[in-house]
Amino acid sequence: MDLVIRKLLTIVEEQRIAAGAVLSAPLIKVAAVAVIENPLAGKVGADVTPLIEIGGDLGELLAKRIFEVLPKSQVQSFGKAAIVGSAGELEHSAPLLHPTFGKRVREVLGRGRAIIPSTKKTGTEGCAIDAPMVFTEAFTVVSHFDAMEIRVPGAPRSDEIVIALVMANGGRPHARTPGLQVGQVQGRDGLV
Repeated sequence: MDLVIRKLLTIVEEQRIAAGAVLSAPLIKVAAVAVIENPLAGKVGADVTPLIEIGGDLGELLAKRIFEVLPKSQVQSFGKAAIVGSAGELEHSAPLLHPTFGKRVREVLGRGRAIIPSTKKTGTEGCAIDAPMVFTEAFTVVSHFDAMEIRVPGAPRSDEIVIALVMANGGRPHARTPGLQVGQVQGRDGLV
């Protein structure tokens, strides 16, 4: 199955002020987004395994696009999201986002013990989705529970899927919720 990309976007969000206070360093969130043809659109119940390889290719492509803007050494959090057009099934996003996507992202990043959280939905052109984000080395670091909103004008068409990878150089501004902190991460299993 071939990967057909109609559109690629890189979205950079640079936050300098939060809650009225100037941040000591800007929080930079970057989303690399691909609008792809859904080869299974209109084929309810079709075998989804051919999408797994496409997912790995997308993971690598999107990670490399992010690193053109945000150096690997600055990445502290990541996440992913998908919007499936109305002629597809929500299940079409799962093989794209899970079996190989994260593995290839980690290979390009050179680290990332935590799971890469995801969200997925069906939607129409221009609908938004929030990509959840967590600390790359431990899923439970509370300061890095965050999200980035993704919206692509004119996508997804009914026979398309929007796939997004997001990364940031930090956690939430002014984070102070009690719980596991970055300095307490043991790096054992991606949880603590």
